Amino acid sequence: MDLDDQMRRYFGTDDLAAVPPAALAAGVERMRVDLGLEKDRSRRFALWTLLFTLGAAPDLDVAFKDTADRDAARNLMEMAERLAPEDG
Repeated sequence: MDLDDQMRRYFGTDDLAAVPPAALAAGVERMRVDLGLEKDRSRRFALWTLLFTLGAAPDLDVAFKDTADRDAARNLMEMAERLAPEDG
């Protein structure tokens, strides 16, 4: 699942800066519903990753039944934290 394809599917564009707040909220809600329905582990992880990037991801124990998937998500979160610019 390509990130640009996901953004176009849920937000109508791959430029999130161009998405009005109401459309962003609606797209996030659709993603959360799809995450709950998705059975394919790779697709679930891709959806969760975009939700995480948008600050809307559910907790790991809710999103992933498999320990390996939760560990991969934790690794992604740690990498994102290391890459985030420092405040101040």
